[in-house]
Amino acid sequence: MIRVALYVGPQTVCSSLSMADDAFRLANLLAGERLFETFRVSQDGQPVELGFMQVRVDGDLQRAEQADLVLIPASGSSVPRMLDGNAPLLAWLAHRPVRQQLASLCSGAFLLGAAGALDGRRATTHWSLAGDFRKRFPLAQLQIEQLFTEDTNRFCSGGAQAGLDLCLHLVAWHAGDWLAQRLASSLVVERERGPQARFAPLLPEPGAEDGLIAPLLRWLQQHHHEAIDLERLAAQTHCSTRTLLRRFKAATGLTPNDYLQRLRISAAQTALRNPARSLEQVAMQVGYADRATFAKLFKQLCGETPGAFRKRLNHRPATPQ
Repeated sequence: MIRVALYVGPQTVCSSLSMADDAFRLANLLAGERLFETFRVSQDGQPVELGFMQVRVDGDLQRAEQADLVLIPASGSSVPRMLDGNAPLLAWLAHRPVRQQLASLCSGAFLLGAAGALDGRRATTHWSLAGDFRKRFPLAQLQIEQLFTEDTNRFCSGGAQAGLDLCLHLVAWHAGDWLAQRLASSLVVERERGPQARFAPLLPEPGAEDGLIAPLLRWLQQHHHEAIDLERLAAQTHCSTRTLLRRFKAATGLTPNDYLQRLRISAAQTALRNPARSLEQVAMQVGYADRATFAKLFKQLCGETPGAFRKRLNHRPATPQ
């Protein structure tokens, strides 16, 4: 039997905790035997108040030392608050042997990272937290494009739903691929859903409102399919190319050309929802005369080809077995 300790901390996200618990319990039901023993632990063995509910636990961190797998659910997006509120856990994690599996869901990766458990190892977290993660844990090999990662008994997952992808992977690791597939079918989810990059928004939200750049972004929404270069954009804003580059990067975090390509690919994602339009027509519609260039950039930004994107949109889940 695989013993799974689910950590409950002061910032634990209830849905993340319950999703993981449900996944292993359902795996037992589908297998017809108790393959996974799940139990909850807190830093001191006391119940944990999580906003609208109190979560009872089965013991403290010492109880988790007997687990084969220690799983840390998502812990919100306030990283300083998360690290301050889980100091005892960080000290405990720092002394975990490599043979004991440690896994994190979404922002829970920051707790593994702060304990040094991800140094030199592949890791991931929610795409919106990538910048902060890289600054705090430069020794970790962040692969933000991945839904989940595995490296020497250390596992991480991206956003909320990616936690289920990781749980399916852990079920397959311990009990076999057949059970993970049955579990996925029962939950009506796909396995191997591709990279996390498919879910991150292509266009950044502008920072502080810029009276020069904001109108230009609206103009680009209407004219992105046209031939556009830096000189045309500068003329549109009545400023020099140097001023445009500086203020555009400050407002969006991107160069004008990078923003334009992302805008075109974002428009292509919408256009691809119409099955009547060929890939060549979609490419032309958003501003690319060459389908190969369009397909290459689409895959680079979205993590899949335009054809795979369209096929996924039309996919229907199989009937549960």
